[in-house]
Amino acid sequence: MTPKPDGCVEKEKKMSEIPREILSVGDLNRAIASSLEERFDTVWVSGEISNFKAYDSGHWYFSLKDEEGQIRCVMFRGRNGQVGFMPQSGDLVEVAANLGFYVPRGDIQLTVQSMRRAGMGGLYEAFLKLKAKLAKEGLFDAERKREIPTHPRAIGIITSPQAAALKDVLSTLGRRAPHIPIVIYPTLVQGPDAPAGIISALKAAEKENAVDVILLVRGGGSTEDLWAFNDEKLAYAIAQSPIPIVSGVGHETDVTIADFVADLRAPTPTGAAELAAPRRDQMLQELDAIMQALLQRVRQRVEREAQTLDQLALRLSHALPNPDRMREQINSWQRQLNQAWLVRVENWKRDQGHFQSQLEMLNPQRTLERGYAVILSGKGKSDEDQAMHAVRNPSELNTESVFEVRLAEGRADVQFERIDSQQSS
Repeated sequence: MTPKPDGCVEKEKKMSEIPREILSVGDLNRAIASSLEERFDTVWVSGEISNFKAYDSGHWYFSLKDEEGQIRCVMFRGRNGQVGFMPQSGDLVEVAANLGFYVPRGDIQLTVQSMRRAGMGGLYEAFLKLKAKLAKEGLFDAERKREIPTHPRAIGIITSPQAAALKDVLSTLGRRAPHIPIVIYPTLVQGPDAPAGIISALKAAEKENAVDVILLVRGGGSTEDLWAFNDEKLAYAIAQSPIPIVSGVGHETDVTIADFVADLRAPTPTGAAELAAPRRDQMLQELDAIMQALLQRVRQRVEREAQTLDQLALRLSHALPNPDRMREQINSWQRQLNQAWLVRVENWKRDQGHFQSQLEMLNPQRTLERGYAVILSGKGKSDEDQAMHAVRNPSELNTESVFEVRLAEGRADVQFERIDSQQSS
């Protein structure tokens, strides 16, 4: 047996003296995962998608690869809802992800936080920058947005006449509300000239003032295809439009600046038509329900008023006596009136007799009939010379004047020859 060199023996002796900690596979994998999470922050990685799978849970599982290697990736439901498109195997993308280690399988993987198509980094940054600027200016505020009319007089559509979305919108409007007129404002919806064309269409609709709501629609497409709807001038034109605007651009996952500024965002062009036009059959049902409710209210009111009329008629029948009773009452009043009149006449006759007897007692003729006479002074050449008056004082008598003496059975003119007068004491 060949002896080992002294150096080797010494090395083995030192290794045998080092205490060894034995790790489980899970502990080792967790240690690796912790080390990777501490070592790497969020990283941007570009590559081609392969083995893409979207599970019922909503999570995405796939790999990113290039000519030099590949790495597994996972993107959870809460994050992939903001991507804006459905990835497919073979797509070139750029992802922002956290580097991690999947302990059960012992694989390094990327937990993707956001995803964009490869080469769209500059456009995406411009989109975010413009979005932040307009949000700061208040163009996205809910208080600024106008209410969409529930029963518009007419609906305007701004889109390309050749767009497939226009056919879908017209079909939806024709089915839901065939009674509402449609005005189409044709324009480009893709390319560098599209923003100016859309703005001109908005101005034309504003000038005509023929519609109550505008549908700004376009079918789906890539980010480049929809980029016209991320134009800053178009955003201001939408915000300043006096006519409410419903935006229906792309698919449900597509989001543009126009969607944020519009008064209402629809997930698709068809959805925009549904939001702007009430369903005709539903309106007819609502009108029929209103009519039935009104008829019910009218019937209830008529029945209530009929009952009130019956009550009033009953009260009136008690308040007014029958004709026989009225005739009896009239005869009774007539008898009472005649009786009162006879009593009044008798009273008048009695009073007249009393007054007449009193007048007779005061009649001077009655005094003369008892043997008295009255001397009247003032007898002149004619009866009109002066008024006659009764002599009450002997001093009024004289021998020159003619006096009239009135007796019970006549009168006589006398002239005194001698007068011996004396005053009553």
